[in-house]
Amino acid sequence: MFGKASRKLETIVGDGTRIAGKVSVKGTIRVDGIVEGDVQADWVIIGETGKILGNTRTRGMVVGGAVEGNIEATETVELREKATMVGEIRTPKLGVSEGAVFDGRARMKSDAESAGIQEGNVRSLIPTKTGG
Repeated sequence: MFGKASRKLETIVGDGTRIAGKVSVKGTIRVDGIVEGDVQADWVIIGETGKILGNTRTRGMVVGGAVEGNIEATETVELREKATMVGEIRTPKLGVSEGAVFDGRARMKSDAESAGIQEGNVRSLIPTKTGG
C-alpha cells in the first residue's frame, strides 16, 4: 500500500488517548485511540481499538476500527474484517473484507471520470431493443 516515500510512521494516537479537534499530519498517522474531528494525512491507519469521529482526507486508508464520517481518498480505502464505517467513501479503489460493517455510500470514480457524468444520470448497462 505504501510507496517508498511513505513507509515511515510519523504519528501515533495510542489506545486510551482522545484528541478533540482537527488533526493534520504530513506523512502517516496510526489511530488506536479516539480522534473527534477531521483528519488530514498522506496515509491513515486505524487499529482495531481506533475510532475517528469526523471526516478524513488522505491518499490511502486502512480501517481496522471505527469511522463515523466521510472518507475521501485519492488512491485506496480498505475496510478490514473488524471495521465499522458509517458515512460516505470516495476513492478509486475500495476493498471490503468479510465481516466489515459499512453503512453508507461509496463513490469509486476518479475526479476525471466524475467530471464527465452529471449527478443523477444513470447509464444503462443492458442494451435496449429499439424499433421493435
